Amino acid sequence: MIWRGFEHRSDPLLPRRRFVRRVARTLLAGMIVVAASLAIGMLGYHCTEGMGWLDAYANAAMILSGMGPLAAPQTGAGKLFAGSYALYSGLVVMFLTGLLFAPFAHRLLHRFHLERDKGSSQP
Repeated sequence: MIWRGFEHRSDPLLPRRRFVRRVARTLLAGMIVVAASLAIGMLGYHCTEGMGWLDAYANAAMILSGMGPLAAPQTGAGKLFAGSYALYSGLVVMFLTGLLFAPFAHRLLHRFHLERDKGSSQP
């Protein structure tokens, strides 16, 4: 299981070694999502536009990165696919941003909670 959740705020701060493993798992999950999304885009361009695999890769990678397609779609199916894939790619970018920043944001907030709890327990 890639995602095990985060420690509770009453738990101690995760040791650096385990935190690095958490970040590595998150990066692996992100790379899997990118690879699957790229494969979907390549297959879609190959099937709807009849592009070769290299051209399909280039177009899918450009849309997934937010740059836009290299070649404008010529068929109706290609236009529908390109529009749908562009919308999907935008959501993937937002999802990946949250996924990749989550361990760092959680660690920062967890540290603030620990410092606040230490400060409030003293008279």
